[in-house]
Order: sequence, then structure tokens, then C-alpha cells
Amino acid sequence: MPSLNMVQIIGNLARDVELRYSQSGVPVANMTVATNESYTDRDGNKVEKAEFHRVTCFQRQAENCANYLAKGSLIYVEGSLTTRKWQDQQGQDRYTTEIKAQRVQFLDRKGDNQSGADQPQGAPRQQGAARGNAPRQQYEQQGDFDSVPF
Repeated sequence: MPSLNMVQIIGNLARDVELRYSQSGVPVANMTVATNESYTDRDGNKVEKAEFHRVTCFQRQAENCANYLAKGSLIYVEGSLTTRKWQDQQGQDRYTTEIKAQRVQFLDRKGDNQSGADQPQGAPRQQGAARGNAPRQQYEQQGDFDSVPF
């Protein structure tokens, strides 16, 4: 029987992207994306609820996310659910379920205010500039900067 493991979310980064490198040098970005839901309860009160999703991406996509996203950025994530097993400091087995991103699209438009807005518009975040990645202006000249190509 065929199966399908596909997740799509649109939400805001709950904190800045964490970029690390594996022992073999592969870039790995970890993000926390908040999605919001609102509904009216039985008593007629409006209830707002946030759900937090762990998202991991790799390679160039990971570096682009670290360079161009900040806390509050609006993104679209498409990927699959994965569960990892690990041991805590007491040797207990723990499990983490996260979204392994195959696609991350930046949804903020030019001029939208986000964390890091103190930087000149079009400038990559400092850590990316230090690694010599292509400046954001290159992509903005091609039209609205909705997504860095991966």
C-alpha cells in the first residue's frame, strides 16, 4: 500500500536560525516555526493558540536560511516528518519529531519589518556576509525578494 509523508506549514520564526556544521562539514540549520490557530469556544470566547514546529534543513538551503532569516520572518516550509531517537544525560531514550525541509520559501517582502531591521535593507545578516555569500541585492534586482533560489 502506498504511503505519503508530506508537511506544509506557513508561519513565523520563533527565534533566529541556528546554523551548525556536521562532522563532515555539511551545513545544518535548525529553526522553530510558530503557526497560529484561532477559534471560538463553546462560551463564545475567541481562543488563539500557537503551535511550535521544529524544522531542519541542510546544505545551501541551511546557509541561505541562516543568512537571510531572523526571528519573526514569515516562511513557507514543505517537507516530511521525521522522528529521531537520542539519549539524555541520564541515559534515557528521548524522541524528537521534526520537519525535514525539502523547500523553504521566504514570504516577507522587501521593506517588511523583522528582527534585524536595524541593518540596511538588502544587506545579508552579518554571519552570512562574513562567509562571503552572495548579497541579497543581487536577488532584489530581479524583482521582489520573496525567496532566495536554492
